[in-house]
Amino acid sequence: MNINNVLKVVKDDGIIFLSYGGFLSQTLISGMTEALEKESSKSAINMGVSNNIFTIFIELSQNMMNYSKNTIENNRNIDPSGLIIVSKDDENSYYIHSQNIVSIEDKEKMTPKLIDVTTLSKDEIKKKYKELRRSGKDTHWKGGGLGFYEIAKRCDSIEYNFREINKDKFYFHIKTKINLTKSKEK
Repeated sequence: MNINNVLKVVKDDGIIFLSYGGFLSQTLISGMTEALEKESSKSAINMGVSNNIFTIFIELSQNMMNYSKNTIENNRNIDPSGLIIVSKDDENSYYIHSQNIVSIEDKEKMTPKLIDVTTLSKDEIKKKYKELRRSGKDTHWKGGGLGFYEIAKRCDSIEYNFREINKDKFYFHIKTKINLTKSKEK
């Protein structure tokens, strides 16, 4: 994603609370979560919405950290990097965007889960999440599993796309939306 795309996010989605692009580690994710907590407190975001933002942010960050298929130039080592943005618009909706590079194998594993979470109702998502938790299926499965259902439980909408880089790699972009007014009613 280039800077013009980030500027488009600001124009489309409003104020950016947090934006980071680059190498990801657990320590960095913890620090960014702490920054989000301070921003949430300062902005008087209710605890339910804050928890949803934090959980989605952490899930997307960990997915990028664990499954990114970007390689360091002139090296075969995997670079766990990506781009993540948390923003708010004038309509009191919060957005969490993430983008990273995934392999074709991960794309093929993630796509059915993403189709599922974007077509199921909230009740169906909760039911499927409970079933998966009880069964232990997909809990630590690379390529997206239980995490996508966790995200879907906590947001009002998910949009995603894969943009081909070459025959083996894709940019994976996901955008989640949390409506503040709906979240207060839940």
